[in-house]
Amino acid sequence: MRILIVEDDQVLADGLKVGLGLAGMTVDLVGTCAQAREALATTAFDAMVLDLMLPDGSGLDVLKGMRQREDRTPILLLTALDEISNRIKGLDLGADDYLGKPFDLDELAARIRAIGRRGAGRAAPSLRSAGVELDPSTLAASLDGQPLMLSRREFAVLALLMEHPGAIRSKGEIEDRLYGWGEEVESNAVEVHVHHLRAKVGREKIETVRGLGYRMRVAP
Repeated sequence: MRILIVEDDQVLADGLKVGLGLAGMTVDLVGTCAQAREALATTAFDAMVLDLMLPDGSGLDVLKGMRQREDRTPILLLTALDEISNRIKGLDLGADDYLGKPFDLDELAARIRAIGRRGAGRAAPSLRSAGVELDPSTLAASLDGQPLMLSRREFAVLALLMEHPGAIRSKGEIEDRLYGWGEEVESNAVEVHVHHLRAKVGREKIETVRGLGYRMRVAP
Protein backbone atom coordinates (compact mmCIF):
# COMPACT_ATOMS: atom_id res chain seq x y z
CA MET A 1 0.00 0.00 0.00
CA ARG A 2 1.12 3.55 -0.72
CA ILE A 3 0.00 5.90 2.05
CA LEU A 4 -0.12 9.68 2.37
CA ILE A 5 0.37 10.96 5.92
CA VAL A 6 -0.84 14.53 6.50
CA GLU A 7 0.65 15.50 9.86
CA ASP A 8 2.49 18.69 10.87
CA ASP A 9 4.23 17.20 13.92
CA GLN A 10 7.50 16.22 12.24
CA VAL A 11 8.61 13.84 15.00
CA LEU A 12 5.29 11.97 14.87
CA ALA A 13 5.26 11.98 11.06
CA ASP A 14 8.79 10.57 10.86
CA GLY A 15 7.88 7.88 13.38
CA LEU A 16 4.85 6.92 11.33
CA LYS A 17 6.92 6.72 8.18
CA VAL A 18 9.38 4.33 9.82
CA GLY A 19 6.75 2.25 11.64
CA LEU A 20 4.37 1.87 8.72
CA GLY A 21 7.32 1.19 6.44
CA LEU A 22 8.23 -1.77 8.64
CA ALA A 23 4.61 -2.92 8.20
CA GLY A 24 5.20 -3.08 4.44
CA MET A 25 3.71 0.26 3.43
CA THR A 26 5.21 2.95 1.23
CA VAL A 27 4.71 6.26 3.05
CA ASP A 28 4.84 9.87 1.84
CA LEU A 29 4.64 12.80 4.25
CA VAL A 30 3.16 16.31 4.02
CA GLY A 31 2.40 18.80 6.77
CA THR A 32 -0.21 21.25 5.45
CA CYS A 33 -3.56 21.32 3.70
CA ALA A 34 -1.98 22.91 0.63
CA GLN A 35 0.68 20.21 0.40
CA ALA A 36 -1.96 17.51 0.80
CA ARG A 37 -4.01 18.92 -2.09
CA GLU A 38 -0.91 19.13 -4.28
CA ALA A 39 0.08 15.55 -3.43
CA LEU A 40 -3.39 14.22 -4.22
CA ALA A 41 -3.37 16.04 -7.56
CA THR A 42 -0.17 14.34 -8.69
CA THR A 43 -0.04 10.92 -6.98
CA ALA A 44 -2.47 8.05 -6.47
CA PHE A 45 -2.58 6.71 -2.91
CA ASP A 46 -4.17 3.56 -1.51
CA ALA A 47 -5.12 5.40 1.69
CA MET A 48 -4.54 8.64 3.57
CA VAL A 49 -4.02 9.39 7.27
CA LEU A 50 -5.25 12.94 7.86
CA ASP A 51 -4.65 15.07 10.94
CA LEU A 52 -7.39 17.61 11.59
CA MET A 53 -5.37 20.47 13.09
CA LEU A 54 -2.96 21.72 10.42
CA PRO A 55 -1.02 25.01 10.18
CA ASP A 56 -3.03 26.38 7.24
CA GLY A 57 -6.49 25.06 8.08
CA SER A 58 -8.54 22.03 9.02
CA GLY A 59 -8.10 18.57 7.64
CA LEU A 60 -11.89 18.47 7.39
CA ASP A 61 -11.66 21.00 4.55
CA VAL A 62 -9.27 18.71 2.69
CA LEU A 63 -11.64 15.79 3.27
CA LYS A 64 -14.69 17.77 2.12
CA GLY A 65 -12.94 18.89 -1.06
CA MET A 66 -11.84 15.35 -1.90
CA ARG A 67 -15.31 13.91 -1.58
CA GLN A 68 -16.81 16.77 -3.59
CA ARG A 69 -14.36 15.88 -6.38
CA GLU A 70 -15.45 12.22 -6.11
CA ASP A 71 -11.98 11.29 -4.85
CA ARG A 72 -12.61 7.95 -3.15
CA THR A 73 -9.20 7.53 -1.53
CA PRO A 74 -9.83 5.82 1.85
CA ILE A 75 -9.23 8.30 4.67
CA LEU A 76 -8.46 7.77 8.35
CA LEU A 77 -8.69 10.86 10.56
CA LEU A 78 -6.33 11.51 13.46
CA THR A 79 -8.10 13.43 16.21
CA ALA A 80 -7.57 14.48 19.81
CA LEU A 81 -9.44 12.28 22.27
CA ASP A 82 -11.90 15.07 23.14
CA GLU A 83 -12.80 15.98 19.54
CA ILE A 84 -15.99 13.92 19.39
CA SER A 85 -17.86 16.52 17.34
CA ASN A 86 -15.06 16.60 14.75
CA ARG A 87 -15.04 12.82 14.55
CA ILE A 88 -18.76 12.81 13.83
CA LYS A 89 -18.44 15.62 11.30
CA GLY A 90 -15.53 13.85 9.62
CA LEU A 91 -17.43 10.59 9.26
CA ASP A 92 -20.44 12.45 7.89
CA LEU A 93 -18.19 14.22 5.37
CA GLY A 94 -16.96 10.88 4.06
CA ALA A 95 -14.05 9.73 6.22
CA ASP A 96 -13.73 5.95 6.48
CA ASP A 97 -12.39 5.73 10.04
CA TYR A 98 -10.78 7.75 12.81
CA LEU A 99 -8.26 7.20 15.56
CA GLY A 100 -7.71 9.34 18.66
CA LYS A 101 -4.30 10.59 19.76
CA PRO A 102 -2.32 9.09 21.38
CA PHE A 103 -2.68 5.82 19.48
CA ASP A 104 -1.01 2.44 19.08
CA LEU A 105 0.99 2.08 15.85
CA ASP A 106 -0.11 -1.52 15.32
CA GLU A 107 -3.75 -0.47 15.59
CA LEU A 108 -3.19 2.35 13.10
CA ALA A 109 -1.60 -0.08 10.63
CA ALA A 110 -4.51 -2.50 11.05
CA ARG A 111 -7.05 0.25 10.48
CA ILE A 112 -5.20 1.42 7.35
CA ARG A 113 -5.22 -2.12 5.99
CA ALA A 114 -8.95 -2.38 6.74
CA ILE A 115 -9.95 0.82 4.94
CA GLY A 116 -7.62 -0.13 2.10
CA ARG A 117 -9.38 -3.48 1.69
CA ARG A 118 -12.78 -1.81 1.64
CA GLY A 119 -11.51 0.76 -0.86
CA ALA A 120 -10.32 -2.04 -3.13
CA GLY A 121 -13.62 -3.90 -2.78
CA ARG A 122 -12.19 -6.82 -0.81
CA ALA A 123 -13.49 -8.35 2.39
CA ALA A 124 -10.94 -11.07 3.16
CA PRO A 125 -7.79 -9.94 5.00
CA SER A 126 -5.56 -12.32 3.00
CA LEU A 127 -4.89 -12.42 -0.74
CA ARG A 128 -5.14 -15.76 -2.52
CA SER A 129 -4.45 -16.63 -6.16
CA ALA A 130 -2.97 -19.57 -8.06
CA GLY A 131 -1.86 -21.35 -4.89
CA VAL A 132 -0.19 -18.25 -3.47
CA GLU A 133 -1.43 -16.69 -0.21
CA LEU A 134 -0.32 -13.35 1.25
CA ASP A 135 -1.11 -11.99 4.70
CA PRO A 136 -0.54 -8.19 4.64
CA SER A 137 -0.85 -7.98 8.45
CA THR A 138 2.26 -10.12 9.00
CA LEU A 139 3.91 -9.91 5.55
CA ALA A 140 3.79 -13.72 5.51
CA ALA A 141 3.57 -15.56 2.20
CA SER A 142 3.02 -19.17 1.23
CA LEU A 143 2.91 -21.26 -1.94
CA ASP A 144 0.71 -24.35 -1.87
CA GLY A 145 0.77 -24.18 1.91
CA GLN A 146 4.57 -23.92 2.20
CA PRO A 147 6.26 -20.77 3.57
CA LEU A 148 7.58 -18.43 0.92
CA MET A 149 10.38 -15.98 1.65
CA LEU A 150 9.82 -12.61 -0.03
CA SER A 151 11.51 -9.26 0.36
CA ARG A 152 9.29 -6.32 1.33
CA ARG A 153 9.19 -5.03 -2.22
CA GLU A 154 8.64 -8.48 -3.72
CA PHE A 155 5.68 -8.83 -1.35
CA ALA A 156 4.34 -5.43 -2.47
CA VAL A 157 4.60 -6.29 -6.18
CA LEU A 158 2.90 -9.64 -5.70
CA ALA A 159 0.17 -8.10 -3.54
CA LEU A 160 -0.58 -5.52 -6.23
CA LEU A 161 -0.86 -8.23 -8.89
CA MET A 162 -3.03 -10.41 -6.63
CA GLU A 163 -5.48 -7.70 -5.63
CA HIS A 164 -7.21 -8.16 -8.99
CA PRO A 165 -5.89 -11.30 -10.72
CA GLY A 166 -6.07 -10.93 -14.47
CA ALA A 167 -5.86 -7.13 -14.32
CA ILE A 168 -2.83 -5.65 -16.06
CA ARG A 169 -0.54 -3.52 -13.90
CA SER A 170 1.80 -1.19 -15.77
CA LYS A 171 5.44 -0.72 -14.86
CA GLY A 172 4.68 2.83 -13.74
CA GLU A 173 1.83 1.66 -11.53
CA ILE A 174 4.09 -0.89 -9.86
CA GLU A 175 6.82 1.70 -9.33
CA ASP A 176 4.29 4.05 -7.74
CA ARG A 177 3.31 1.35 -5.27
CA LEU A 178 6.93 0.53 -4.38
CA TYR A 179 8.68 3.86 -4.16
CA GLY A 180 7.86 7.05 -2.29
CA TRP A 181 8.98 10.58 -3.11
CA GLY A 182 12.71 11.04 -3.20
CA GLU A 183 13.51 7.33 -3.46
CA GLU A 184 15.82 6.42 -6.31
CA VAL A 185 14.27 3.99 -8.79
CA GLU A 186 16.55 1.92 -11.00
CA SER A 187 15.32 1.73 -14.60
CA ASN A 188 14.99 -2.07 -14.43
CA ALA A 189 13.81 -2.34 -10.81
CA VAL A 190 10.36 -3.73 -11.65
CA GLU A 191 11.78 -6.27 -14.08
CA VAL A 192 14.21 -7.47 -11.41
CA HIS A 193 11.46 -7.87 -8.81
CA VAL A 194 9.26 -9.77 -11.28
CA HIS A 195 12.17 -12.01 -12.25
CA HIS A 196 12.80 -12.91 -8.60
CA LEU A 197 9.11 -13.52 -7.98
CA ARG A 198 8.82 -15.85 -10.96
CA ALA A 199 11.74 -17.86 -9.60
CA LYS A 200 9.90 -18.23 -6.29
CA VAL A 201 6.24 -18.72 -7.26
CA GLY A 202 6.57 -20.15 -10.78
CA ARG A 203 7.15 -18.33 -14.04
CA GLU A 204 3.73 -19.27 -15.40
CA LYS A 205 1.89 -17.45 -12.61
CA ILE A 206 2.99 -13.93 -13.65
CA GLU A 207 2.34 -13.02 -17.27
CA THR A 208 4.02 -10.27 -19.25
CA VAL A 209 1.60 -8.36 -21.48
CA ARG A 210 3.90 -6.83 -24.06
CA GLY A 211 3.86 -3.06 -24.05
CA LEU A 212 1.37 -2.89 -21.18
CA GLY A 213 2.73 -4.52 -18.04
CA TYR A 214 2.17 -7.62 -15.92
CA ARG A 215 -0.75 -9.59 -14.56
CA MET A 216 -1.39 -12.52 -12.26
CA ARG A 217 -2.64 -15.49 -14.23
CA VAL A 218 -6.21 -16.46 -13.39
CA ALA A 219 -6.44 -20.17 -12.65
CA PRO A 220 -8.76 -21.99 -15.09
